[in-house]
Amino acid sequence: MITFELTREFVDRLKDLIELRDDITLRKILNELHPADIAEIYAELTLDEAKYLYYLVDDETAADVLVELSEDDRNEFLRVLPSEEIARRFLDQMDSDDATDVVSELDEERQHEVLSLMGDIEAAGDIVDLLSYDEDSAGGLMAKELIKVKESWNIVTCLRSMRRQAKDVDEVYYVYVVDNDGVLKGTLSLKNMLLSHGDTLIKNIYDEDTISVRADVSSEEVSNIMEKYNLVVLPVIDSIGRLVGRITIDDVVDVIREEAEKDYQLASGITDDVEASDSVWRLTRARLPWLFIGLIGGLLGSRVIGLFEGNISTYPQLAFFMTLIAAMGGNVGIQSSAIVVQSLANGSMGLDSNWRKLAKELVVALLNATGLSLLAFLYNSVTGSPIALTMTVTCAMFSVVIFASLFGTFLPLLLNKFNIDPAVATGPFITTLNDISGMFIYLSLGSFFFSMFG
Repeated sequence: MITFELTREFVDRLKDLIELRDDITLRKILNELHPADIAEIYAELTLDEAKYLYYLVDDETAADVLVELSEDDRNEFLRVLPSEEIARRFLDQMDSDDATDVVSELDEERQHEVLSLMGDIEAAGDIVDLLSYDEDSAGGLMAKELIKVKESWNIVTCLRSMRRQAKDVDEVYYVYVVDNDGVLKGTLSLKNMLLSHGDTLIKNIYDEDTISVRADVSSEEVSNIMEKYNLVVLPVIDSIGRLVGRITIDDVVDVIREEAEKDYQLASGITDDVEASDSVWRLTRARLPWLFIGLIGGLLGSRVIGLFEGNISTYPQLAFFMTLIAAMGGNVGIQSSAIVVQSLANGSMGLDSNWRKLAKELVVALLNATGLSLLAFLYNSVTGSPIALTMTVTCAMFSVVIFASLFGTFLPLLLNKFNIDPAVATGPFITTLNDISGMFIYLSLGSFFFSMFG
């Protein structure tokens, strides 16, 4: 399949074909596209145009397209479709995890209605089970479709059962082995099955070395485990070890992307998970709290400068480097906090204590501060700045870099200790605090050196 690139010309052509009701040409075009490409097209169409295309694709493709749509587009689409359409054309064709995601976006009354209209009662029951889990847990990520065999079976019995189960599974990554109580024991490889006699018992050839997670484990921990052990699928067990589902790598990729978007927005000073397509009110509400913090920080910064108004009036040269000191403090603080936040997010912080992390960052800060302050000293010396200004800028640069580095390291660790997302430490919050402290350090040193050297 050739990689699809959406263009304005292509969308305009589709719109023209829809207006002409040229179903034959439209079906031919849609049959050549991946569901993700069709979902991308839907975002460029009106709701009526999207509905028209929807009725031209087969049930399986329609279900795959719905999964690929953005949450907002999917919700809008579901609102205009009859409940029976959602149940029979979508949910009956989907894996249990995708179907659960769709149902969870409906209001409670419509959830009951849609589930009652599903043709596959067992699949509807799986969705009800999955809805009981927190959406940010392993249970909320997992799908019920998998292949499992009992350790007491022989190869022949095992193959018969696998054939029956395989019809409900799109991708067979592993065959899981359980005991008579459904407790996960391990996995069975295809190679061992092929090389074994038909009477061989499964318990004699399966692999016991299997990594699994409990259903209540957080989705973030799931992604870390799968990344650490390079897993494409991860079995999920309940509190007593029974196999209840599996998580595939495509679900974890979604988690990683969502976490990255969330952290980026927090670092940018956006409190809610928003998208460009959201309403003006929602976008404003997400941004305004941090802007208020920036405003308060700016007002406090002006108060700090006001405390040294007399010195600035007497020695106006101090104003020349105020923006430089503030900018360097903010930049250094963001660098330090970003590294710590990233390490906390991917679990690479190691076993070092917080004090050792701070000590390590202090060494880095000393090297950076020495280099930057030397450059500031050379610049002022070459440009013929007064000795008092030269010493003020040099010492302030050194002090601000040290303080901002340690503060940028300590704050995310402190927030993480209290189970607060450390990503809030980056961006406007830490920049504002470093601006205020940087100004205070700079102007205090200015007062000291100008009074000393006159």
